[in-house]
Amino acid sequence: MEFVFPIKDIDTIRKLKVHLKKRSLRDYLLFVFEINTGMRINDLLTLQVKQVWNGEQPHEFIQSTHYTFNKPIYLNTKICQALKLYLEQTNLSANDYLFKTKNASSPITRQQAYRIINKAAREIGIHEKTGIHTLRKTFGYHAYKKGIAISIIKDIYGHSTTTETLQYIGIERNLETSIKVDVNL
Repeated sequence: MEFVFPIKDIDTIRKLKVHLKKRSLRDYLLFVFEINTGMRINDLLTLQVKQVWNGEQPHEFIQSTHYTFNKPIYLNTKICQALKLYLEQTNLSANDYLFKTKNASSPITRQQAYRIINKAAREIGIHEKTGIHTLRKTFGYHAYKKGIAISIIKDIYGHSTTTETLQYIGIERNLETSIKVDVNL
């Protein structure tokens, strides 16, 4: 596996979202879901519709014992909007995989997910190595920059040390960084 970096530039994230949304709502949802949760790709790809949608609206949290990270995962506004848009345009049943292949009832593979993200990144002009871990790292990087404690991010990733997590998300320990603590009451 090659080393990839998070997408640090918000405009680049927006461009990718716009590009993916035009191409495929499933692929757009995959991107939005991953950059907003940091879930492991295998866990994400095995999600069924019923785990995220009650028939009328998204669940606030998802949890299942088969996830690598066995704690509730919050579905924020961006995920809920992408989920609603996707499910309104598809004919998926509650037992279908959320990220189902177009021609079968199985979920897309991690290799397909990689190709989707890598191709989209190249199409909008990202020349750095890009893959699924890019999205997972993007989640952690931006969570950290928005003031989420590195210890919480470490727990989400299942890392053993905060140093490992900082390295994973591309933050140098010695680098002075400004962190937004935006309570926004």
